[in-house]
Amino acid sequence: MLKYDLVVIGGGPAGMAAALEAKKQGVKKIIILERAATLGGILEQCIHTGFGLHYFGEELSGPEYAYRFIKELEETDIEVKVDTMVTDILTGNVVVATNNTDGIIEINATAIILAMGCRERPRGALDIPGSRASGIMTAGTAQKYVNIDGYIPGKKIVILGSGDIGLIMARRMTLEGAKVEMVCELMPYSGGLTRNIVQCLDDLGIPLKLSCTVIKTHGIERLEGVTIANVDENRRVIPGTEQYVECDTLMLSVGLIPENELTRMAGIIIDPVTNGAVVDEYRQTSRPGIFACGNVLQVHDLVDYVTAESQLAGVGAAKYILSKSKQRGIKYIATKADKGVRYVVPQNINSATDQDVKLYFRVTDVYKNAKIVVTCGDKVLYSKKKIKLCPGEMEYVIIKAEEIHGLDKKDIVVKVEV
Repeated sequence: MLKYDLVVIGGGPAGMAAALEAKKQGVKKIIILERAATLGGILEQCIHTGFGLHYFGEELSGPEYAYRFIKELEETDIEVKVDTMVTDILTGNVVVATNNTDGIIEINATAIILAMGCRERPRGALDIPGSRASGIMTAGTAQKYVNIDGYIPGKKIVILGSGDIGLIMARRMTLEGAKVEMVCELMPYSGGLTRNIVQCLDDLGIPLKLSCTVIKTHGIERLEGVTIANVDENRRVIPGTEQYVECDTLMLSVGLIPENELTRMAGIIIDPVTNGAVVDEYRQTSRPGIFACGNVLQVHDLVDYVTAESQLAGVGAAKYILSKSKQRGIKYIATKADKGVRYVVPQNINSATDQDVKLYFRVTDVYKNAKIVVTCGDKVLYSKKKIKLCPGEMEYVIIKAEEIHGLDKKDIVVKVEV
């Protein structure tokens, strides 16, 4: 059995940032296991710019952002195994993996960082009536066809869902000469960043239909069209609003699902809202020595935030590996989402934490001139007015460590006041 101080599962932006930070913190023997043939994760097919504005202070494409971390990795002694699938995490933090070169391998790890990313929600999760005609695919699949393989998936496009990948593909397909008929969004607000709505739809004259969805697909061998309809506040179809739209391609941008099969197999507690692990401020899960970061923990809107969170997990893993006490006897304060807030990460905070804590969260609706308020019992820890809040953009607040130290056992609550 191989022995490593730290095993990082996933070689995308989260895994690379976490491994590099752990190395900087003094962890000696680190290995990254990546199931794809290359490092970089989804960034490899994201050739548009907009990455790195927060972290590097400049605008980069996805491959450029990934390459900076790949290059930094190459300058260290961190080991990397690509084309390697992790199949299980056993008792005692033993990682089981397989590849064509080594066969089945077992790695005894002092600590593990989960950085497997997320996947797109497929058509099968939507129950849209219609045949299995070609031309129906996720926006990410279409992005790979165009940016990696060099194929145009269609000429007349309807996009269902206004997540960032769908918005970006609306622009990409238009630039490739296709006609994007519309973007339909079930909710009364977009699920993407405001900048993507402006740059990818408004600037190109592509209509965004809110409170609208696809209720049927048409075509046997190849998609010929879709029927769309408006929905009410309960997301039920409004009779009489049906409309047929001719198209040869339906792209789905209807949400992302964290890749947490391994997490569940390891017996780690999952947050039912984020579909990621329940973690503390250093991103340690309910299983000692196992940490989670990036989109496997919560779906981020910016890769810069993924990097920052993953570095935090790298610090946490290093503390665990280098500490003889293994952080026993910690007393946690729970965080809770209240009015207008869907979830809060981290879900637990060490009452004696040695650093200020960033609470990440998403709101449930679009709010204008609303106030973000964080309380613990009767004590107000944070209060700030925001011009606009929307579900498509992640928010965060910073709570000072000294304020946390003086709290009692009550929950830290994040809410929106209108």
